[in-house]
Amino acid sequence: MPTATPEPAPRRRAPVRDPEAPRRVTLLELFFDLVYVVALALISHNLVNGLDWFTAGQSLILLAAVWWTWAITTLVTDMYDPERTEIKVLIAAVMFGALLMTTAIPDAFETRGIIFAGTYVAIHLGRGFFLMPIVRREPQTQKRAARIVIWFAISAVPWIIGAYVGGNARMVCWAIALAIDYGGFRLAYPVPRLGAVPDAKRNVTAEHLSERYQQFFIIALGDCILTIGTLFNLAHSELKNIASFGIVFVTTLLLWRIYVHKSGELLPVAIATSRAPRKFLNTAPYTHLLMVAGVVTTAAGFDLVLHGHEGRTPPAWLAVILGGPALFLAGRAAFEYEVFSRVSYSRPGALLALLTIAPLLIFLPPVFSSLGAMLVLAGVAVADARRSWGRPPEAPLPPH
Repeated sequence: MPTATPEPAPRRRAPVRDPEAPRRVTLLELFFDLVYVVALALISHNLVNGLDWFTAGQSLILLAAVWWTWAITTLVTDMYDPERTEIKVLIAAVMFGALLMTTAIPDAFETRGIIFAGTYVAIHLGRGFFLMPIVRREPQTQKRAARIVIWFAISAVPWIIGAYVGGNARMVCWAIALAIDYGGFRLAYPVPRLGAVPDAKRNVTAEHLSERYQQFFIIALGDCILTIGTLFNLAHSELKNIASFGIVFVTTLLLWRIYVHKSGELLPVAIATSRAPRKFLNTAPYTHLLMVAGVVTTAAGFDLVLHGHEGRTPPAWLAVILGGPALFLAGRAAFEYEVFSRVSYSRPGALLALLTIAPLLIFLPPVFSSLGAMLVLAGVAVADARRSWGRPPEAPLPPH
């Protein structure tokens, strides 16, 4: 009797997202985010330690590098199935690398530059080399990963060179490396013969991606909460303690409120209903980086206010205390444009108000500078509430 020929085993599909699969964020992705709570706290602390333009530049470079490890990994989990074992292993590996980078933040511009830069390079190159073989049955997806690897290989050169030089030279090298990384993404990673990543391969999962950006912003606010909870100064009078505590807490609450009001709430709808939802990929990492930078700077300002002195506010302190909310509002204006194709007058008005009150606040104690920033943010929140009060919900209208 002839033996039946066994059917060939079905080919295991590449770990790309199933269009019909759930879009919610996984618990592993939330666990992955915990690393960045520590990273943001160390960056804001680094800013307080220097309070000059050199330290501000260092802090910006550190933040931009840390943010890029999160942003690119988030786009990977948006494109690939985070429930697949391969992607879970990748997320865990990036988490390990991000944590190692975080440990080097305090001395990244001194003795541990190679740890910070080397780990950053290893995360991005390792991610690409890991993905290329597991998507080999999908040539277009593999070419996409190859393009990205080539760009990160180019930026690896100034990253590593910068780790072995010091002072301004390291800042310049790492700034060039970040310009390559951010510019490559914005240009869709063009490579000779392969071209740029086609738009059809830059899909957006509205629910998942918007939720991830919202969650990272909450993590940034966690830096403010951490500062408030750990720097309550018993050296001051109880009245000043409570006043300072109340001001910085309300400021944190206002940052959250301004972010979520309309634009934050309607972000997934805006992406899903946009005629060109992939355009969100080109702008969201930059607008959210600006808002996160504002929150991290605001947390550094909280450190100064809660641990500060009773005399006049030094100009560098004032730049931090008012500059944090200003950066946030600038990013929030760009974010509003992403969702509604407009910018409310309250955004530039608030920036002008911060600039106007700065000359007066320099003659007052730091707590009054923090109070001034809080009142400006409160004005923005009130303007937002008045705009929507008694009106039907505004539909998002993202740019074409």
